[in-house]
Amino acid sequence: MDSRDKILEKVYHLAYKYEAERGSCPQCVLAAIYEVLDVGNPDTIQAADAMAGGTALTTEGTCGALVGGLLAIGSVAGRTYKDFSTGERKRRVFMYSKKLYDKFYKEYECMRCKDIHKKLFGRTFNLLDPKDYSEFEKAGAHVDKCPAVSGNAAKWAAEIILDLKK
Repeated sequence: MDSRDKILEKVYHLAYKYEAERGSCPQCVLAAIYEVLDVGNPDTIQAADAMAGGTALTTEGTCGALVGGLLAIGSVAGRTYKDFSTGERKRRVFMYSKKLYDKFYKEYECMRCKDIHKKLFGRTFNLLDPKDYSEFEKAGAHVDKCPAVSGNAAKWAAEIILDLKK
């Protein structure tokens, strides 16, 4: 296994471990990439917590793991605040973020948290309802299912970031 493969495996396993132990899929993805590739920062990791569970635990929005990966890519290829302030419109981030989007869609055939739940568990969950959240956990949410999604999103984002940094 070459050093690139070792880096990608480390990112995958860290995101997987963090999701299994700590939850908040976007934070898990961002933290793994931050710790292994030194991409992003603690403020972004903190802010990403609101996007967990498909946005505020509603499951209605984009999968938080994908959001975390997109934020990591944006940390490298996104428009800077200076460029934003001056109205600069040339942005390369979409070329790279679309690669992650496409890989994610190819694997899961959906983007919304609730649709991923349906695919992984055969049903959706109301993460804001304590009883339903308990069922979510009993179904293996943080044993292997969501950790694998976070691991994949982190690994795929890291691949794109490594290519960007070449």
